Amino acid sequence: MADINENTVDNVNEAADNIAEASAENISGAVTENAGGDSPEPIKDVAIEEPRKAGKIKKEKKKNKTSLISFFRDPEYDNDRRKALNLFKRIVLGLFRLIVLVGISYVILGPIIGIVAKSFFSDEDAYSPLVYLIPMEPTITKYTTAMEHMSYWPTLKNTAIYVLALMVIQVFICSMVGYGFARYSFPLKKVLFGCVVVMIVIPINTIMFPLYVTFQDFGPFGNLLKTPIPVVIMTVFGTGLRSGLYIYIFNQFFRGLPKEIEEAAFVDGAGMWYTYFRIMLMNSLPSVVTVAIFSLVWQYNDTFFASLFGVSSKIVISKAISSVQANIANALQINDPTISQLYLYAGIVLVILPVIILYSLLQKQFVEGVERSGIVG
Repeated sequence: MADINENTVDNVNEAADNIAEASAENISGAVTENAGGDSPEPIKDVAIEEPRKAGKIKKEKKKNKTSLISFFRDPEYDNDRRKALNLFKRIVLGLFRLIVLVGISYVILGPIIGIVAKSFFSDEDAYSPLVYLIPMEPTITKYTTAMEHMSYWPTLKNTAIYVLALMVIQVFICSMVGYGFARYSFPLKKVLFGCVVVMIVIPINTIMFPLYVTFQDFGPFGNLLKTPIPVVIMTVFGTGLRSGLYIYIFNQFFRGLPKEIEEAAFVDGAGMWYTYFRIMLMNSLPSVVTVAIFSLVWQYNDTFFASLFGVSSKIVISKAISSVQANIANALQINDPTISQLYLYAGIVLVILPVIILYSLLQKQFVEGVERSGIVG
């Protein structure tokens, strides 16, 4: 019924337009006959022109409406509808990703940006209501003072030696353990690999007391606390910081390599150790890079084992940052915690700066290693 009524109204409007056009032609013809051959142009009546314009507008609206309905209903426009829908989805997903990335970036980078900015504050900037992030009187005095009280360069050198040694041990030990789980069958293999998974799942805090008691009286070696030896022993036996995760990464990567590589090496007369070091380990460089970077960063930032076993702050620089504010406040007789906190911010920047430089230099290798290692899939 709605279609019939709409068609009726359109027919009536069209008939009215035709009558208006005919009337205009008759009037213009009559004027021409009365005026003679040299008469001016026909006179246009406003009352006649207005209905004609209204009719044309209605026709254009009807045409546009019909085209829009055809676009959504006519099968001829299926591809166009699909393209428009895909474009709309991409725009919505792009906006959603942008909002999520901006939000996460703000949550992560916001505190870091604040720490870096405040590390350049002068004492006057700390109390100025006009200063938020950009200091009015920037200074590097906080950095020089923090470096002096932290013994920055000697401590950084000792930390680099300590962290690199643990990293090499972890890569060597965890790769062998992962290769053994991936390629060899032996009794209680599944049970032992379950223990590896337990190492990843269970928080290290739950076993801190047994670890402390064990190394407090380590048999004939006596008390090993206040030295880095307990951390080294745990790393050598595959139970160091995040060693369970590293074993799992190597296991997943070696399982993905074809066995024909080892079989060809054995046929050529290569032994087990030669095959592992010269063939399999060389083919697992993506996992080696990933584990090496993870180990460097986590060992560098570790304060749990350093505090548990009493490792000196002159060896672990991340532990030195915990006392820099109190040391500077006592040395310079600073009673205002707001001012002394600026020195802490400078120390934090000095500690995280080597990690940022390391990641910037190895970013490409790290991303490729994560993509090709056992972390994905």
